[in-house]
Amino acid sequence: MTGPAPLQSALLAAEPGVRHAFFTREGGVSTGLYAGLNVGRGSRDEPAAVEANRVLAAGWFGLGVEALATVYQTHSAVAHVLVRAPAAAPDGDGVVTATPGLICAALSADCAPVLIADSQARIVAAVHAGWRGALGGVVASAVEAMRKLGADPERMTAAVGPCIGQASYEVGVDFLDCFTTADADFEGFFAPGVSPEKRQFDLPGFVLGRLAAAGIARAEWIGADTCADAALFYSNRRAVLRSEGDYGRLLSAIMLIS
Repeated sequence: MTGPAPLQSALLAAEPGVRHAFFTREGGVSTGLYAGLNVGRGSRDEPAAVEANRVLAAGWFGLGVEALATVYQTHSAVAHVLVRAPAAAPDGDGVVTATPGLICAALSADCAPVLIADSQARIVAAVHAGWRGALGGVVASAVEAMRKLGADPERMTAAVGPCIGQASYEVGVDFLDCFTTADADFEGFFAPGVSPEKRQFDLPGFVLGRLAAAGIARAEWIGADTCADAALFYSNRRAVLRSEGDYGRLLSAIMLIS
């Protein structure tokens, strides 16, 4: 078995003193439906395999699994500032730190993982942004938590990792209404669907818009559609379409180098 082979953002890779990874399925020990690097404790995969995969992911950063900081994701707007990995994961959808060697991480399987860095202030964050969290303000919450630690949005760089792309994300007009009720301009993130009752939602574009609204000018989506690529990514929607019953979770992570 070869080790994990994560994807990276060119923007974040250029930031000094920061290391990041958008892990794919490659390099893990899980088998069957979860084949690969499944880090989802909420999946029905063998717990020992999930824990082994978490060890592999932390090891890619040259650290033990005790350095891996994740939260119990609830599609909220809550971002936690941490100085160490919690023994019991708190509810929330963002991890922020100024502590070198702490791996801030987010799990996903179609939702958008967002990694953010202010390398000058030496503050980083990992955010889980599904449509509810993105609409509810999780990106702004993480940026504000970073700002309170001394970061400046004008210095921040951000990358949206593998997530469901617009071509794969069919929704109904009631879904559209959730967004346009909040802001009529959000209709711009929806393309026509196959029928008048359907739309195609641009999740990565919407998250990039939330980053821009929070003051971050340097941001990119790395361009990987989780639903469309079964070889590299886990996907909730693909699992539903195929009646597979369950799915693995990907890990996206960032840390300050000591």
